[in-house]
Amino acid sequence: MEFAEDDGNTRTGTVWTATAHAITAIIGSGVLALPWSVAQMGWVLGPFTLLACASVTYYTANLLSDCYRTPDPVHGKRNHTYMDVVRSCLGPGNVLLCAIAQYALLWGTMVGYIITAATSMMSINRTNCFHNKGHNAACNTSGNLYLILFGIIELILSQFPNLEKITIISIIAAAMSFAYSFVSLFLCIFKLASNHAVRGTIMGAKIGGTVSPSSKVWSAFQALGNIAFAYTYSMLLTEIQDTIKSPPPENKTMKRASLYGIGVTTTFYVSVGCVGYAAFGNNAPGNVLTGFYEPFWLVDIGNVAVIVHLIGAFQVYGQPIYAKYENHLSKKWPDSIFFHKRYTLPLPFCKAGAFSFTFCKLILRSVFVILTTLMAMMLPFFNAVVGLLGAIAFWPLTVHFPVSMFMVQAKVRKGEWRWVMLRGLSVIALVVSVMAGAGSIADIVHRLKHVTMFKTRL
Repeated sequence: MEFAEDDGNTRTGTVWTATAHAITAIIGSGVLALPWSVAQMGWVLGPFTLLACASVTYYTANLLSDCYRTPDPVHGKRNHTYMDVVRSCLGPGNVLLCAIAQYALLWGTMVGYIITAATSMMSINRTNCFHNKGHNAACNTSGNLYLILFGIIELILSQFPNLEKITIISIIAAAMSFAYSFVSLFLCIFKLASNHAVRGTIMGAKIGGTVSPSSKVWSAFQALGNIAFAYTYSMLLTEIQDTIKSPPPENKTMKRASLYGIGVTTTFYVSVGCVGYAAFGNNAPGNVLTGFYEPFWLVDIGNVAVIVHLIGAFQVYGQPIYAKYENHLSKKWPDSIFFHKRYTLPLPFCKAGAFSFTFCKLILRSVFVILTTLMAMMLPFFNAVVGLLGAIAFWPLTVHFPVSMFMVQAKVRKGEWRWVMLRGLSVIALVVSVMAGAGSIADIVHRLKHVTMFKTRL
């Protein structure tokens, strides 16, 4: 029997549904960059960084779980979104900083998804070319067509309202993320077994040849961002916790779900990152799936899974941005036909019967997707973009806000040992984010010197 909660909403979520949401939220295309990231740090710092980021994410997730209700974590008022928690604990002045970080991450992730999807499309083309013509054939392929194709698909999907509420999209996206993750792990295990030796070094990529001391440092910093991006989770935790029924208290259930979800994900990430590094050594590719050509059918399955996952994930990340600016503009011009007059277009052979839209939705969403696609065509650097996204998200969203909100919620006084420890964690996270951002920006600048705009190749 279902009962309405104290805010009138009915919640049925359990520790297992919350765990499933957590795993789905964490595991994504960032896993494809982990072998390369470990290769930049070596056998000591690589696995350590994977475990350290997992520990920090789990710890701050627990802090954030206690802030779902304010001012009391068990009987206080519910906060339905991450921004609601920031507003309740830190006041409206901090909401703007949170919004900038959160929406920059959302948009940047959409740019990264276009690059990743196009890379997978190019990888399929090249893998099949090598299979048919031999591994010595000239199989370089241009990515512009694939970038535009993916953009057109998202242009069409962006016109459907509330896509993120269609359960089947999330189910398919989650299944695909597990599919390409397992394919990547299997291929790495297969390559490691065929090598008959574990590759890699204690300190990672060696200085010499094309690797200068400065590029070694920048690559290691960028790898920090890649790993941080792979664990991005906190910005979705409050929304997941808002689905959990009580009793027991939601924060208690959410802490168990975070433990299970991050535990499973960490096991998977360490396996892919370390096995991939053992298989490729210091020559690990930026996107692990691009490092395989055989068996071509399995490589193709992995890349198709990436593409299908990102088609849905792009819209899940885009819908909050669409809703934010559309609501803001519609309130600013309440009498404008452009924002409020709704038109209906009959759709034959469709159960929905008709397509309803406003000119605001039709034009602005299309412009937004086009601009996002153009940005992906200008910066087609998978690792650099992933690292930059990790830098944007790690300090403010994963550490700073959860730590600051918990200290307000728990009334931690300045100077206490717990205050010193939490502030120290925030400072360390800030340093990591700055290093990761600097490494990614340095890589983007370096690559822009050697590429031609709008000519993406694999």
